Amino acid sequence: MKQLFIICLCLLTALSYAQDKDKEKEKQLILEKANDYVYEGNELVDADNYIFAEMEYRKAISKAPSVVAGSYNLGNSYYEKGNYEEALYRHTQAAENATSKTEKHKAYHNIGNILMKEELCKEAVEAYKNALRNDPTDDETRYNFAIAKACAEQQNKQDQDKEEDKKDEDKEDENKEEDKKEDDQKKDDPKDDGDQDKKEGDDQKDDEGKPKDEKDKGEQKDDQKQKGKPKPQPGQLSPQQIKNLLEAMNNQEQKVQEKINAEKQKGQKVKTEKDW
Repeated sequence: MKQLFIICLCLLTALSYAQDKDKEKEKQLILEKANDYVYEGNELVDADNYIFAEMEYRKAISKAPSVVAGSYNLGNSYYEKGNYEEALYRHTQAAENATSKTEKHKAYHNIGNILMKEELCKEAVEAYKNALRNDPTDDETRYNFAIAKACAEQQNKQDQDKEEDKKDEDKEDENKEEDKKEDDQKKDDPKDDGDQDKKEGDDQKDDEGKPKDEKDKGEQKDDQKQKGKPKPQPGQLSPQQIKNLLEAMNNQEQKVQEKINAEKQKGQKVKTEKDW
């Protein structure tokens, strides 16, 4: 019985080993097939046939997503055609599936290049940092990192300037709004207008309470009258004095004439009969 158990255990072990070996062989065949697709894609890229190259790379990714070369080379193909969104997605996929530092370095380096094309300098700085963590000796990555860092600093300054301009605009708008509210309040408050009119009216009156305009007009009128009348010179009579004197002489002469006429009538006889 004991021997039978040992025999069964050995058979099970051998069977399990055989199955694992078959799985490993199948996995190896899948990876080889995926690599063949990548190889075909590379040949098509060299021939500038990006459309069919993209199809081969997609086959490789579908066959074995862990094959970094498929997503990496497909990302490069999109980058050459200017499709930066798809290129970024594929290189990010390659960076996540990469198992070696070399693969990670290449993927992050290309991610940085794509982000720089999109003028995302801050994000590109982080990508180049990840690339340098996996290969600090790469001169091209260090150079690109310096360019991205300078670009990010310039963008930060521009953002700060825009923020300051925005604050100034908001402050100016607030001041305009406050001025508008004050104007509206003045329009809605008739008391202020009345006080202002009263003040203006008081300013136009003299100490006696009379309107300055009327007083000024009266003074101007008197001045004009005085200017129109000739002033009497010393030793001469004014026209009004001469007129008064003539009237007095005429009145006196009239009285004398009336007296003479009255005396003549007294000495004359009264006729009782008519002359024939």
